[in-house]
Amino acid sequence: MTKAPHPYERFAAPSAILKGTPLKELMDRRLVALVGESLAAVAKGFNLRRFQTDAIDGLDELELKDRALHIARAMAEHLPADFDELAPLLIKSFGPPLSATEGNGLAPFFYFPHAHLIAVYGVRHFQSGMRANYELTKRFTAEFSIRPFLVAQRTKCLKLLTRWAGDADPHVRRLASEGTRPRLPWAMRLPEFQADPHLSLPLLERLKDDPELYVRRSVANHLGDIAKDHPDVVFDVCEKWISEVDGSATAAADNRRWIVRHAVRYPAKKAVRRALRIRAAAASLAGRNCRTE
Repeated sequence: MTKAPHPYERFAAPSAILKGTPLKELMDRRLVALVGESLAAVAKGFNLRRFQTDAIDGLDELELKDRALHIARAMAEHLPADFDELAPLLIKSFGPPLSATEGNGLAPFFYFPHAHLIAVYGVRHFQSGMRANYELTKRFTAEFSIRPFLVAQRTKCLKLLTRWAGDADPHVRRLASEGTRPRLPWAMRLPEFQADPHLSLPLLERLKDDPELYVRRSVANHLGDIAKDHPDVVFDVCEKWISEVDGSATAAADNRRWIVRHAVRYPAKKAVRRALRIRAAAASLAGRNCRTE
């Protein structure tokens, strides 16, 4: 007997942002109905009709993030008040994990309200909240929802992310870098990480030779964030990483050089001499076995 598709799998979304169509249009009545259906399948007594009414009320007047938060609040209203009880139900409501790191289009935005739910209601429940982030990032991204946890319990988060940096799933490994980026677009800033880049550098060291470009690109972008506040720290790291593969013509060495070139591209565009020297030093083999910037 064929298993019925998960509501997420019935969420029709374009492969990319369409010109003239705001991204907020993804957070519509159709999404509300499908999210409600997924929750009703796992939460006993879930009032689907009431949830839909609450989630839709006032939705059209809101922008993207506020729409996702509005839906998340309606979800919370109709699920257990204790997040330790809510989290297992939320995870159980998830559809199948992403099978690829590229080409997923906008469909994973189905889980944007879920990310807001975890960020707002889960931060005081570290174990269940981080478990929800772990499962969410396999399907969408937890780079937004993990940030309140990093602010509230930085040491515990970093210890867990160090372990996740070695996870079998590339989406989880990427989260260790992307979630701790100090200047992540669309996301709340991480002032402590912005002030002290050495908080996240050990994670980048673990991920710099990751087999997935998806993860390595995050490492390069993370270094690029740090370079905006601490350029010399990034230049030191890049020079060290280049020296470690000096003379090597392997694909792994080539990938390392690509990260370095990508990390310092913005100061290089401003003709910062040290950045230009680093890019020149990494140029000879960079990009031969991986995508260029």
